[in-house]
Amino acid sequence: MRLSDLQNKDIVNITDGRKIGNIIDINISVQGHMEGLIVEKSKFLVSMFSNKDEIEVKWNQIEKIGEDVILVRLTL
Repeated sequence: MRLSDLQNKDIVNITDGRKIGNIIDINISVQGHMEGLIVEKSKFLVSMFSNKDEIEVKWNQIEKIGEDVILVRLTL
């Protein structure tokens, strides 16, 4: 699977069913292992009290990669 394939999928939090956002980058360790996905938060999740408009979803937080969505387990 290519990064471009992942970027077309929606990221959905299975704890509350909300769309988190879209993948804008990946985090790769010095050893070359993928550690997580950098996700641009959807406008719904961006708070006026938060200046971070992106979050990192760690690889172990990914529950399922489907055809159209990536299901993750996050506590935001």
